[in-house]
Amino acid sequence: MILLYQAPFYFYENLSTFADMDRMVTILGPTASGKTALATRLAAAIGGEIISADSRQVYRRMDIGTGKDLSDYVIDGRIVPYHLIDIAEPGTKYNLYQYQHDFRVAYQDIVDRGITPVLCGGTGLYLEAVLKGYALSPVPQNPELRQRLEGKSLTELTKMLTDLKARTGSVMHNTTDVDSCQRAIRAIEIETYNIEHPAVLRTMPVIDSLIVGVDIAREERRRKITARLKQRLHEGMVEEIRTLLDSGIAPEDLIYYGLEYKFVTEYIIGKLTYEEMFRQLEIAIHQFAKRQMTWFRGMERRGLTIHWIDASLPMAEKLKQILQLMG
Repeated sequence: MILLYQAPFYFYENLSTFADMDRMVTILGPTASGKTALATRLAAAIGGEIISADSRQVYRRMDIGTGKDLSDYVIDGRIVPYHLIDIAEPGTKYNLYQYQHDFRVAYQDIVDRGITPVLCGGTGLYLEAVLKGYALSPVPQNPELRQRLEGKSLTELTKMLTDLKARTGSVMHNTTDVDSCQRAIRAIEIETYNIEHPAVLRTMPVIDSLIVGVDIAREERRRKITARLKQRLHEGMVEEIRTLLDSGIAPEDLIYYGLEYKFVTEYIIGKLTYEEMFRQLEIAIHQFAKRQMTWFRGMERRGLTIHWIDASLPMAEKLKQILQLMG
């Protein structure tokens, strides 16, 4: 039988001198920074529950490629409760609007039970939308626009998106994150809708949160990314994605998710050799981590305070620093 986590007594000793238990805590950081392990340890220490802010971990059966690392949620044989992981079917296109709704449901459920939510993830758009109180209306597909964009190259689509963002002043899409034509067309569709319907962006009540960033040195981050990619391939990432394809999910739907699902799918369908897949994927993940840090710095410029903690510190010291910040 698996039990929900109850922290050892020494974690709770004098905890009231540290923590405002009613305030959400957000743990963010780039890929391979160790943010999930830190967030689960913190949640265990304060009796909290995790809300994921990862745009791909919402999908079921996409475990290795998204880096769910669910073993991090098991501490001393007990599960740290988590939310917004494994809630959507692969092949579908979960979006920010859905995330906003699902976050609110999970957050309200947690606080209504007198428990501290710990928001954890690296999807800057999801994090900022929650922390800044953005609320989005659903944007319908525009068949006429899609038909006009069909056949354009990714370079052309990215240029169009950049021009649209310049007109709207939008922070809701990062052009460097658009790594497939499908993603670019959807982003253009949303930005076009925002121009035609300027009231689409409204505010929701802002959630008070302590925000902690895990700061990992660039070279250490690069080392860990490469090592983790090799480990995931060894653990069966190719087989995981092949199984998804064999289940009937179209290659273009997996490519839409980017990174591991893009490059491994292209390897499986014969567009890339194994060596090309590994090399291009490794470069793409390094670039992605850099873009994550760029987004987080942008969040600071847009008014959010992030308390950065050195990733190389021992876990006990990182927890101590967070608990002091919660005081």
